[in-house]
Amino acid sequence: MNLKVSGHHLDVTPAIHGYIEEKLARVSRHFDQVMDVDIILSVNKLDQKAEAKVHLSGKDLFCESVDADMYAAIDSLADKLDRVVLKHKERLVNHHNKDSIRRAEG
Repeated sequence: MNLKVSGHHLDVTPAIHGYIEEKLARVSRHFDQVMDVDIILSVNKLDQKAEAKVHLSGKDLFCESVDADMYAAIDSLADKLDRVVLKHKERLVNHHNKDSIRRAEG
């Protein structure tokens, strides 16, 4: 998994970068076909925003989270991203449902 972290009106420190890698490890454990992840962290007055664009084979997924604290925004983003990736994985698995194949044959 290639991880690219960039900041908009924000310097990305090694601590933030390591925290993001730690949180996104869960996503790569659930679905190993993640190719690229682009994270954009931005600050607008009191809002801390974290956005993620995940490139899978044949599909791009996008999530964003806004919070008062950057670490809380990253936590929320990781949770949302995990749900979206699991939902995509379930769609791939359910696409070839054995019961629907049996009904079509019968």
